[in-house]
Parts: sequence; C-alpha cells; structure tokens
Amino acid sequence: MGKLGRTIGLLLLLILPFENDAQDINGLLKDAQQLESAFKEPEALQKYLDIIRVQPNNLTALIKISELYSILGKHQGTKDKQKEYYGNARVYAQKALSVNANSSDANVVMALAMGRMALISSGDEKIKAVKDVKSYSEKGVQLDPNNYKAYHVLAKWHYEVSDLNSVEKWLVKVAYEALPKASLDEAIKFYEKSRQLNPSFLLNYLELAKSYHRKDNDKKAVELLETMLKMPVKMSEDNNIKAKGRKLLEEYR
Repeated sequence: MGKLGRTIGLLLLLILPFENDAQDINGLLKDAQQLESAFKEPEALQKYLDIIRVQPNNLTALIKISELYSILGKHQGTKDKQKEYYGNARVYAQKALSVNANSSDANVVMALAMGRMALISSGDEKIKAVKDVKSYSEKGVQLDPNNYKAYHVLAKWHYEVSDLNSVEKWLVKVAYEALPKASLDEAIKFYEKSRQLNPSFLLNYLELAKSYHRKDNDKKAVELLETMLKMPVKMSEDNNIKAKGRKLLEEYR
C-alpha cells in the first residue's frame, strides 16, 4: 500500500467513529420523537437523556429534556417532586441557552420552566420566577416571531400577572420598582396570535375561554370550548385539556 493509500485509510479510521456517532444520535432522536408521538413522554425523556450522554451539547435534546420535565412535573404527586422536575427543567434550559443563547426554543423552555415554578411558589421565589417568564418569553418572540409556544407563554404571563392579589402585586412592584404592564387584553392578543400560528394547539382554546370569561364574554368562551372539543387529540395533554374544557363549558353556559 502506498503512502497515499495509508493516509486515506487513516483518515477513514478517524472519520468513521464520528459518522457512527451521528447515525446513533439521529436514530435516538427519531426514537424519541416517535415516543412523543405515541404519548410516551417518560420514555421519550429517557431517550433524550441518552442522547446528551453521547453528545452533551445537542441543542435539540437539551430543549426537549427541559420541555418534558416541565410537562411531566405537573403530574407528580407532591409539591416537592414537582419542584424537583421544574428545577431540572430550568437546569437543562440553561444548558440549552449556554449552547445557543439566540435559540428561540431555548428561551421558551426557560420561560416555561420558570412559569411552572411560579405557579407552585410564593413570595420572593414566585416574583423572581414571574420576572423571568416575561423576559425569556419576550426574547423567544423576538428571536422567532412565528414561535407559537413563545406567544402562548407570554400570554400566560399576562393572564396570571393581571390576576395577582393585592399582596402579590405589591411584591411584584417591589421587585420591578414599578408594576409591570400586564393586562387581560394583552393575554387574549397573544393567545390569539399563538392560535393563528398553530390552530391545532388545544391549550390556546382553553386559556382563551378562561380569558374571555374573565371579561364577562361567556358567549365567546363557549364558542371556543365547543370548537376545541370537536378537534382531534394530537398531544398527550389534549385529553386532560378537553376534560377541563367540558367542566368549564358546563359552568359558562
């Protein structure tokens, strides 16, 4: 074998392991996505965790791990377990942001993680989380104006902050040095934008119905719920969302 042949052989030996790793990662990503499509989030989470053991900076896997920890966290039986999951969601969102701070989805999963934490927290911890939800979701929208999840989380921020009690509003004012602008109208605007970008995302219909109910527009709320209940189930949470929608429909009629 000539010098050229030996050189080519050596290059192939160096390249092939990386090609095999890439093939393995692509296979794991495909498996994880199929598990999600089959509504098997815990198994999908483990598959994404397998990916980052091989490729720690895989942005797609880091984002999905964070998102799945947030989704699965609310189904945990205790508040401590929920906090553990939401804490993990925050950790992996931060890792994703370390890989690419200009990823819209990485900012959105951080906003989602902090939003989940805010819902089960109180006092200073809640206010810190509330502040982060706004900044990260706004950045998600700025980086990708077509990211429906970013608009949904930002809408949720406006909905929740506009509904804070007087003590919580005082804490927010102290934290921000001025009460942040949050309104039900803005919540509706951003939910509607999210719905426009992804009409099949059922949670928008549920949250919009609740928002219109708060504005004493039960006719619109009922229309949204009736539309949602006729739509196909596409995500694992959709059955729970529809169940909540049926209860609200009875209440709003």
